[in-house]
Amino acid sequence: MKTTVSLGAVAALVLMAGVSPLASAEAAAQGVDVAVASTDGIRSYNADEVPTFNIAEDGTVDWPTFSGYRRYQSECHVCHGPDGMGSTYAPPLKDSVMRLDYYDFLATIANGKQEVGAAMNLVMPAFGTNPNVMCYVDDIWTYLRARGSGALDRGRPAKRADKTPEYAEVEKTCME
Repeated sequence: MKTTVSLGAVAALVLMAGVSPLASAEAAAQGVDVAVASTDGIRSYNADEVPTFNIAEDGTVDWPTFSGYRRYQSECHVCHGPDGMGSTYAPPLKDSVMRLDYYDFLATIANGKQEVGAAMNLVMPAFGTNPNVMCYVDDIWTYLRARGSGALDRGRPAKRADKTPEYAEVEKTCME
């Protein structure tokens, strides 16, 4: 049985790419990564309704950020290095997400990216039809933002919140 991500979800990601980016310094100054709401009972959002990490004072990482760690290590680290640190093959994503707008990140993941020239040959494949990436793209974003902002150290988070039933249902629906 072949699993695919809904075309509507991919279309929404592509359409959202037109939103203008916030510079990372401005984003940090404005508290863009500050969790202000959890409107769906699944993940935290910032004031701009962009998914963000939520790490408790005792270091407990919210489930979506922990899931992002797991998915990153499963799908992204081969090219981009462990913990978003980069490699000789691909840039450090923990730094890239601090410069990229959320919607540009989604568009790049869904559509891929290619920059070929005399001095470089950068090719990122499109993951828009890969449910192992697209069903968890918000989780990967929050994990990388936590890493890029310095809120989360390298390695597997020592403490994590449990997966909620709401998260499990959304995950199941996306992977079907």
